[in-house]
Amino acid sequence: MIKTLESLHAAIDRGSTTVDERKFLDSYGNDLTQAHECIRRFQRTTDQTQLNQALRLYYQVFICIRTQLASITSLELDQISPRLATNCQNLELAVPGTYEPNKPPITIRNIQSHITVITSKQRPRKISIRGSDGYEYVFLLKGHEDLRQDERVMQLFGLVNEFLSTNDETRRRNFTIQGYSVIPLAPNNGLLSWVAQCDTIQALIKEHRGRACIPFDTEYSYVREKAPNYDQLPLLNKVEIFEDVLNSFKGDDLAKILWHKSSSAEIWLDRRSNYTRSLAVMSMVGYILGLGDRHPSNLMLDRTSGKVVHIDFGDCFEVAMTREKFPEKIPFRLTRMLCKAMEVTGIDGTFRMTCEYVMDVLRKNRDSLMAVLEASVHDPLLSWRLLKNNNNEQSATLSITSNRLPEPDQQQQHYQSHLSTINEEDNDHESTVSDKMQQQHVQEPDQKIRAVEIMNRVREKLTGNDFHREQPVDIPTQVELLIQQATCHENLCQLYIGWCPFW
Repeated sequence: MIKTLESLHAAIDRGSTTVDERKFLDSYGNDLTQAHECIRRFQRTTDQTQLNQALRLYYQVFICIRTQLASITSLELDQISPRLATNCQNLELAVPGTYEPNKPPITIRNIQSHITVITSKQRPRKISIRGSDGYEYVFLLKGHEDLRQDERVMQLFGLVNEFLSTNDETRRRNFTIQGYSVIPLAPNNGLLSWVAQCDTIQALIKEHRGRACIPFDTEYSYVREKAPNYDQLPLLNKVEIFEDVLNSFKGDDLAKILWHKSSSAEIWLDRRSNYTRSLAVMSMVGYILGLGDRHPSNLMLDRTSGKVVHIDFGDCFEVAMTREKFPEKIPFRLTRMLCKAMEVTGIDGTFRMTCEYVMDVLRKNRDSLMAVLEASVHDPLLSWRLLKNNNNEQSATLSITSNRLPEPDQQQQHYQSHLSTINEEDNDHESTVSDKMQQQHVQEPDQKIRAVEIMNRVREKLTGNDFHREQPVDIPTQVELLIQQATCHENLCQLYIGWCPFW
């Protein structure tokens, strides 16, 4: 902890270079200087009271910063990075994600000064870059997250789109995966191209229920009222409560959203078809990839076309199914709200037919898919994620329920826990590529075993042996078994309640 604090104080001692840095030093400089002096006295004398006093000061600054950060919704580039605002103009560098071989590059003309802060957990920034072609390119700048796996997933989607475009049946029906550019800048940050005219399913439902004066978390509240200890209940009781929720609420929000946002019946029918087909395509591809964590905030709906767009591909190769807490039991998301949005035919019409066509294409091209996936699994820059502890998904967030300070003998532990929370995610990602390469050598045997298991599992899926029957199953049977798994109430009721299985 002290080593981390020393590096931060060294950065402060170098002085401010921007308006925001000067404001920070004016507001917190004195408290941080006093805390640093207490740390130094503790190092000289090992006096515990000096360490407690330092932790008290750091904690006060932490509370003020956390409160202030929550209210920040925008930034000005000239205040946070004047050099970038003044020097980043008329560059020879291409706009990220636009370079194409044998074509003139679209270079960066300038970066727009106004930056929007997205009020989600990681608080990513929405930035705009104006290109030499006059168009504005919007990106999401994400920190505390490794986007290299997302980049590989997008490469896989591009390959699948090529397969779908060369098959007569899938090309005629316009089966494609809508992707976006992913540009990793470092092991812990990168750029995502902004998916225009898209909203997450969670945001759409929240907006719809707000207009209808329906509480957003009505199913969740109903469950907590019926069974406050729902997560600890036996499976039989969970199924009973889960089915009670389904019978008590219609769950037709998404179907109504598609209808209300369409200006005519023809547009609605076209959007419904695109919605069903895109959902089916990604269900099959996501199953082969072992894609998990498909909660409503990771599924987006294109307002124009009605297509489903998936984001956040951190949980691949079935890691969500093997985590210790709330393991996922389903191959893809196919909850009742998604099914009701398909209208009269439900899963037995366009959805099932699309799944069968797509699975047929994936099976026929399994050698190419296996080659791409194997390269990703054995990549030393990515394979460390296969052994990563996956329990962080449901880790409780920090909440302060009282302003009362703990007893003196508990102060050090109390403050250290909060201070570690500040840099918890940074420390997880700040290791360099060489550090991860060293880690890869240390864990090489385990990673090789895990990589072989993953590839064997993918091979089973692409040959119809994934259900371990005496003979490989044909495509219609495989699709039917997958749909049964995805819609089974016993599987859905065991999911983390934040995954919204009731929707």
